[in-house]
Amino acid sequence: MITYVVLIVVVAFAFDFINGFHDSANSIATVVGTRVLSPVAAVLWAAFFNFVALFTVGTAVAKAIGSGMIDLEIVTPTVILGGLLGAIIWNLLTWFWGLPSSSSHALIGGYAGSAVAAAGMGAIEWGTKWVQTISFIVLSPLIGMFLGFALMVIVMWTFHRVPRGRVDRVFRVGQLASSALFSLAHGANDAQKTMGIIVSLLVSVNTLFAQETGWLHRFYVPNTDTIPFWIELCAYSALSLGTLFGGWRIVHTMGSRITRLRPVGGFCAETGGAISILMATSFGIPVSTTHTITGSIVGVGATTRLSAVRWGIAGRIVWAWVLTIPAAAIMAAISYVILAQFAPTL
Repeated sequence: MITYVVLIVVVAFAFDFINGFHDSANSIATVVGTRVLSPVAAVLWAAFFNFVALFTVGTAVAKAIGSGMIDLEIVTPTVILGGLLGAIIWNLLTWFWGLPSSSSHALIGGYAGSAVAAAGMGAIEWGTKWVQTISFIVLSPLIGMFLGFALMVIVMWTFHRVPRGRVDRVFRVGQLASSALFSLAHGANDAQKTMGIIVSLLVSVNTLFAQETGWLHRFYVPNTDTIPFWIELCAYSALSLGTLFGGWRIVHTMGSRITRLRPVGGFCAETGGAISILMATSFGIPVSTTHTITGSIVGVGATTRLSAVRWGIAGRIVWAWVLTIPAAAIMAAISYVILAQFAPTL
């Protein structure tokens, strides 16, 4: 059983790697689309600031995922593994299709679907955390859109007498800062979700590790309020490594197919998205960085004219958002049913 639990922890960090791989476009699409950085330089820049988030934010999101969404009484290693597999399968499918869906909502949907397959609808703790999560499926892109639009309008009014070439030179430098801020916000919110899942797993089996010594004792977690540093370090490292490998299909969609951006637009989109995510992170709300940056890009594009936004592409992305939680839940439920036939029990 101990080997099984350790294996699931490894799978959780593999999901974090895939999360970084899948969502790297969120951090680098605009800075690549505006040609401020090359793709290679952009992923190195983003990965570094993904990791820096380890030392700059708390663990409020991890604690929200770890408790308050699923009844911990029914959580077992197989429930966790089923949820992770459902999220991984959906992430890989949407990566293949080039759709910037939410890894965050895939993980939450997978966790819920696996829990429901194990214990019915009573496994879900309907309350504040679910209300916040579901509400921000709609609110996060709207907030990002509003901030991206507002920042772009402010910048346009401030620099309307400055030659376009000079504005671009100023914001090529500014976009390095905004890209760093967005990458930090991405790491801060996304890495914590996997941390919360791992803590739920280890709390559910803490009696297994209570008497262990050596490195296995690190797997003992007394409650969901305790986030061991090794879990934080591994989660941020896995996310950062995933970002290094990038998701070039999604970069193309995010960086140029929704709307064409100049450095000033990239700066406003990234800054608006980063502010939105960091605000949610401070309140312990798991949000989608994908949703938020897409909304910001649309908001920036709309300041030129509504036709500057390719609404057909945006519509496909919205459908991916709507489908993510139920699709990942279904895949996780199927995974759980299959796993339960073979998995060891306590």
